[in-house]
Amino acid sequence: MVRLFSYYFPSNTLFQMGLEAVLLFATIFLGGLLQRTTGSADFTTLIFPAVIFAVFMTTMISVFGLYRRDQPRTFSSAAARVLFAFSLGFPLLFAVSHWFSLESAWLDSLALNNVLALSGILALRAIFINTLFAGPFAYRVLVIGTGTEAAAVDKALRASAFPGLTMVGFYSLDASDVAVSPQRILPRVVSIVDTVKFHGIDEIIVALRERRGDAMTLEQLLTCKLEGIRVVEQSTFFEHLGGEVRIDALRASWLIFGDGFRQGRMRSFVKRAFDLGASIVLLAIALPVMLMTAIAIAVESNGPVFYRQERVGRQMKPFNVLKFRSMRADAEADGVPRWANANDTRITRVGQFIRRYRIDELPQIFNVVMGDMSFVGPRPERPYFVEQLAEQIPYYSARHSIKPGLTGWAQVSYRYGSSVDDALHKLQFDLYYVKNHTIFLDLLILLKTVEVVLSGDSAH
Repeated sequence: MVRLFSYYFPSNTLFQMGLEAVLLFATIFLGGLLQRTTGSADFTTLIFPAVIFAVFMTTMISVFGLYRRDQPRTFSSAAARVLFAFSLGFPLLFAVSHWFSLESAWLDSLALNNVLALSGILALRAIFINTLFAGPFAYRVLVIGTGTEAAAVDKALRASAFPGLTMVGFYSLDASDVAVSPQRILPRVVSIVDTVKFHGIDEIIVALRERRGDAMTLEQLLTCKLEGIRVVEQSTFFEHLGGEVRIDALRASWLIFGDGFRQGRMRSFVKRAFDLGASIVLLAIALPVMLMTAIAIAVESNGPVFYRQERVGRQMKPFNVLKFRSMRADAEADGVPRWANANDTRITRVGQFIRRYRIDELPQIFNVVMGDMSFVGPRPERPYFVEQLAEQIPYYSARHSIKPGLTGWAQVSYRYGSSVDDALHKLQFDLYYVKNHTIFLDLLILLKTVEVVLSGDSAH
């Protein structure tokens, strides 16, 4: 794992992204060289268009989920996304190139270079997927513990399926507490230090119910850390691997004494400036879509086009959120709040479409401009549900320490929530965002939001 701006990326993913960016740059640069008719031409003029192409197409590849933690593991599914990314990206790139007034020779060769770049990316993807690409990026993990906490760590590691990551086994400290396969428990005939050296361990995950440990165990873990081995507790492991703060592995001391959860005037100022800038840009782009949506809602059913509803904002202050109406006007005629769910009969036909592609959320841009919401943050909930969830879920109120968002880490990382259990899982992602939010993470969430909108996932 490599930490960039409070977010952790797998080393393999960063290497893959860098290699593909270099390939894209080289394709355009070398293609431009072949188009030169004179030997005295200034080749430095090729650097700018090559950088634009590499950055733009790498961003498009990222938008289609090809650098995600759960990126496609088969060549056919990866190739389909790559083809879609290039098919959509090429006309947009051509328009951007005209806007920058790049030289005509480069524009004339852009289509051919785009095909060559596409072929190179597909070849690299085939190598990454069909080859055990570990090499210097192989990452070997040892889990201290064999109980339910260790089993949860093992399950998360199996689900991640990172290339090059190997779970070597479990080191038992309590023979009476076993919730993992006994065949995967390493013999305790040598110390933790010797086990780490013998198996070439890169990271130790401490997954114990009681974390104080005996003096000998703590001394051995300290020795491993001083030897350069990464030692983390399970809360930190879940945070780095899955981008969430797991409630079942959480201790109040970890929240209090750990890093993150930083708030300050400068951070608030930068985030507010980002919110206003992003809102203005999105409003300019989305205005035609919003106008057509308003007309479609008015034509399909009687009732107001917009829907105002009380939500809970920062520091538990209520505000009225603005959305396009996607349900019948009498959806809650009895006055009892209900979560929306799959195949909800209250949702109109237009409502099904605008919910699928998040169009119903666009009027919340005005909430962002007014300062009630941020562009990125936890989803604002209704007071009725907040009161229920705060009683049933530990640390739920922590999500209200920052402004709610138009989009957020939980929205792009987990399916639409319609139950207390869903709310608990989404809280784990919200806590991660509250702990680690930066402008870089906001930009990453916006890229993931575009992917969700294009795919139509996670919507009810």
